[in-house]
Amino acid sequence: MNRQALETYLNELPLYLYAYISPDDLEYAQRIRWICENDCPMYGKSWACPPGVGEVSACESKCKSYENCLLISTITEVSDIANIEETLSTRSDHEEITNEVCRYLQSQGVNPYVLSTEACAVCDRCAILDGQPCRKPERMHPCVESHGINLLPTLENLGIPFQYGENVVTWFSLLFFNE
Repeated sequence: MNRQALETYLNELPLYLYAYISPDDLEYAQRIRWICENDCPMYGKSWACPPGVGEVSACESKCKSYENCLLISTITEVSDIANIEETLSTRSDHEEITNEVCRYLQSQGVNPYVLSTEACAVCDRCAILDGQPCRKPERMHPCVESHGINLLPTLENLGIPFQYGENVVTWFSLLFFNE
């Protein structure tokens, strides 16, 4: 894969930033899953969420089986960040950009493993609820937190701020790949 061509492509997208990181440099921790298990209504209801994605240790092994990781981020402003509906409505734009980057990598012969912001909304009803395997695994992107990944230390190490203002929403995706 031609990284210069990839960077030219990334610079044409409405990304706030992108960075290459090593999967080994990410922090994987069971405590990150606490939010999934205790606060998320999707827990146990999607193959993109715990426990469907597997134990944190298995997720860590999967991520570390790739040589590279591309972190991408978008930001958007909302009128009231406390308005969860408005905040979440901005996620679809980020997901489309994530899908565009995924498709670009695939067009270059790279098969990325993508973690993003979603609990997966590809199907109207997740097959996990019927004890069936995922119907569209190639389109499903588990969320970063489902894998126990704490992005804050990575962002701090890269000198990337996480918050940009009181009404700015920051979205991140990770695309793991081998060249």
